[in-house]
Amino acid sequence: MSAAEDTIAGPRKKSIGLESVLDFLSSVRLGVSLLCILVVLSMIGMLIVQQNVNGFDAWFVGLTPAEKTVFGALGFFDIYHSWYFNVLLLFLSLNIILASIDRFPSVWKGYYKEPLIAPTRGWLLSQNDNSTITAENSAVALSIVNEEFAKAGYKPSATESSKSEYAVRADGAKDFETTIETRATVVFGERGRSNRLGAYIVHVALLTLFLGHFVALRTGFDADVRMVPGVKSDQIQLIEFNLDKKEKFNVQLPFSIECTDIQQTLIKADGEIDVSNTLDWRTQMRIEDPEYGAFVADVSLNSPVNYRGYRFFQAQTIPVGSARTIKLELTPSAGGAARYIDIPRNGTVTTEDGFVVSFAEFQPDFTFGQDGKPSTRSGDYNNPVAVLGVTPPNGERQTVFAFANKLADNAPVAAPKLGYRWRLAEFEKSPFAHVLSIKYDPFGASFVAWYIGGFGLMFALGFVFFFSHKRIWARVEQKPDGTAEVVLAGNTNRNPFGFSDIFKSLASSIESKLSRGK
Repeated sequence: MSAAEDTIAGPRKKSIGLESVLDFLSSVRLGVSLLCILVVLSMIGMLIVQQNVNGFDAWFVGLTPAEKTVFGALGFFDIYHSWYFNVLLLFLSLNIILASIDRFPSVWKGYYKEPLIAPTRGWLLSQNDNSTITAENSAVALSIVNEEFAKAGYKPSATESSKSEYAVRADGAKDFETTIETRATVVFGERGRSNRLGAYIVHVALLTLFLGHFVALRTGFDADVRMVPGVKSDQIQLIEFNLDKKEKFNVQLPFSIECTDIQQTLIKADGEIDVSNTLDWRTQMRIEDPEYGAFVADVSLNSPVNYRGYRFFQAQTIPVGSARTIKLELTPSAGGAARYIDIPRNGTVTTEDGFVVSFAEFQPDFTFGQDGKPSTRSGDYNNPVAVLGVTPPNGERQTVFAFANKLADNAPVAAPKLGYRWRLAEFEKSPFAHVLSIKYDPFGASFVAWYIGGFGLMFALGFVFFFSHKRIWARVEQKPDGTAEVVLAGNTNRNPFGFSDIFKSLASSIESKLSRGK
């Protein structure tokens, strides 16, 4: 008969030296304090834009010099990589490990190895939930108790206990020459014993979360890469802000990536290319790996791509209107029926009469810049124009503008060229570029941290707080007059008020059946 919470320990002797340090490091108070500090630092990391987050550049410019200096000196721009954040993680992990080592053996011994199955009558009566019932005889009482325990889901187990004590004389004094042996049977039942281990499941989940987070921060990185169709690179650029100094450095990839296509699925085809009118973003890229060859990968909004520890997923778009495909209407200037040709972005088509037509540029709100080159006033489709490179048979390449809006016949840009009037008949809207986020995680530490550690922590906390360990005892003792005394008691580690209702219902049912002699 032993359990950690079932005995009243005397005052502990004050530890000195190493033992006092270990007691401090394993204390619950220290663990809660460290956890609260980490929560505050994490909130700072959420409220202050971190330097690896897209849009940090613009936010940083808007800060005052004092804010830049203070936030930079305190490491708030990259708080999750700061030395003090990692030191706190280390100390909290040490606290969790030492607390588990200190407390787990007594829990295992008290509830699994040597559970309290036959307590004394006095101990039972000291519990908050207890009841004493008189029965006709012990055999009937035991039968009813076992039946009611089993019906309530508490698998009953019986233990015989005995105690010898001196008889009491008529004057109330003990008769030291006569002893009386008292025999009793204790029926024990419990539910949810595994809940006692819930705290240690929480500890394991927290340590998994911390370890995965630490490894991911030390071995990986987060970066953004702009994906413009036709652009190929084997490097990505990381940005680091040290106080008011912005530093850029390239990270070499073990493979090259080339954006081959970007597509935006719109809710309304004639609407804008903003987020409210978008169902999905898709970026197609060609990965060329000297070691594993080349292949094409598609990155959609809900379908990231994982390759060699690099995870590519959609971050945002560059909201400047462009076109994924165009349909041109070519009307002979000498008269005749118009014909149509389709050209993909950056594509080239050869017509029946030998013209080589290349899709060079797309300007959503066409104008001529100060340098005389085609430009755009805005990113909206106010005056869409396809800029073409057209090479006639045995001729030189010329620039042709195909407008979507109808222009006056006397407008110079609308004049026939190379024997045709060129018009932009249709086009598929698409942004100028997509921005992909790249997360490098060579050991899968982020997956372990967030999916195993994070979801494991949520499960463990739910298991700890929404379930409980309930125990019930019934001590049946035969009295000298032939009757039997049934002492019922129970306790729980969670929701004592709810357990009281359960206990009272069980005690009432047992008393009712005993009174009827069933």
